[in-house]
Amino acid sequence: MEISLISTTLDQIETECLVVGVSEDHSVVGRSTELDKLTSDLIDSGDFKAKPGSQIILRNPHGLCAKRLILVGLGNLETFDALAQNDAFVSLGKALKGLPITQMTLDMESLTRGDQGTLERLGYGLVWAAYEYTTTKPKPVDDDAKLLTHVALLGSEADQAHLTTGMAIGHGANLTRELGNLPGNTCTPRYLADQAVHLAGRFSKLSCEVFDEDALEEIGMHCMLSVSRGSEEPARFIILNYQGATDPDSKPKVLVGKGVTFDTGGISLKPSAAMDEMKFDMCGAATVMGCMQSICEIGLEANVIGVIGAVENMPSGSATKPGDVVKTLAGKTVEILNTDAEGRLVLCDALTYVERFNPEAVVDIATLTGACLVALGRHNTGLLSTDDQLADELYTIGQETGDPCWRLPIEAPYQKLLDSNFADIANIGGRDAGTITAACFLSRFTENYRWAHLDIAGTAWFSGGKAKGASGRPVPLLVNWLRA
Repeated sequence: MEISLISTTLDQIETECLVVGVSEDHSVVGRSTELDKLTSDLIDSGDFKAKPGSQIILRNPHGLCAKRLILVGLGNLETFDALAQNDAFVSLGKALKGLPITQMTLDMESLTRGDQGTLERLGYGLVWAAYEYTTTKPKPVDDDAKLLTHVALLGSEADQAHLTTGMAIGHGANLTRELGNLPGNTCTPRYLADQAVHLAGRFSKLSCEVFDEDALEEIGMHCMLSVSRGSEEPARFIILNYQGATDPDSKPKVLVGKGVTFDTGGISLKPSAAMDEMKFDMCGAATVMGCMQSICEIGLEANVIGVIGAVENMPSGSATKPGDVVKTLAGKTVEILNTDAEGRLVLCDALTYVERFNPEAVVDIATLTGACLVALGRHNTGLLSTDDQLADELYTIGQETGDPCWRLPIEAPYQKLLDSNFADIANIGGRDAGTITAACFLSRFTENYRWAHLDIAGTAWFSGGKAKGASGRPVPLLVNWLRA
């Protein structure tokens, strides 16, 4: 999509569609008498209430040169926060998808008031709304359909730069959504590895290394391999290395993603209801891929490493059994009491492996526990960390970006729930505090660096209805943390 800057008055813009933001006090910053009168009349008559995310589309508006005018409600500007902005701009993007236009103009001042975060969320929302899943459900061909190919901005070069950054974050989120939405018979561990190699081929600062099962056996990642033992699909361990810092020896931030491309639970078989959604159990891995694409597009001046443990968890005669004991890369033994607590078995070896990168900080991302969905619902991602500063960074950025997370504790009494009579540690701690004990398990393998865990079981996808599908979260949170 081509983006350009224009400099003229709102009244004189010749465009297929002019998009203007309107607050509840009718304000269009007093830059167009005709537009001010039009919006005031619409609001006073009750035809448009300017609530956040509301829209009205007018054809051939009086006094303007634009063929169409979209008024976007911003509500009360004092409460038009990141969450409200995300909703409003996604809603705008969806409205634009239905219009037969190839070009539009955005009035940046009325939509964003020049605020960097708002500008980025506008770009993100427009891109997020444009995504459609068509890989296994292609759209009917419409030879007369028009595609939006050009966006003109009534604004500054800084506006354009911030909007473009937001769009890059949106592209990453949409890659995450696409990978998450793919069926498990397509998106296998080998497919994820191929996509990572393809991604690295697009950007000069990004490289990719893939380890097969023979290499993992030689390295000693037996815990990860125990998960894939029951599947005919071989495991893959993927490393994406982005070198953007001026100093090549600058410590990297590291993202570690759980990539269980389909999770039956293994021998500890899951109930059949909604098992189809277990294709989303690789959304942690998809998040890593999306983040790496975004920082490449942005041109981030920092070093970042993305690590993915990709496996399929299936029951078979060769599958790991409850009660089996396996040795981790760290040398600790784990009693596997439940084969459906497999994500932590993948992550513990990956978290041990990344020590060799001497990281500035490590964040793992995983659809790890159903208990997190019960505790926090679908609004907040679960955040657990042994480092208060890192936890505060992630929480604050989540609030600022409208991609929120909520911290849960990791304390010694919870660690005791993982005691085992037959190994150094058990892979589950019983019914109580499932999200916390899962993070406690991971914390045993992260003692040599700053670490945080994001449990995205409640936020990585939408369940049921037309909205069903991957959400792209927490790409905005993590990309902005990487930029901080």
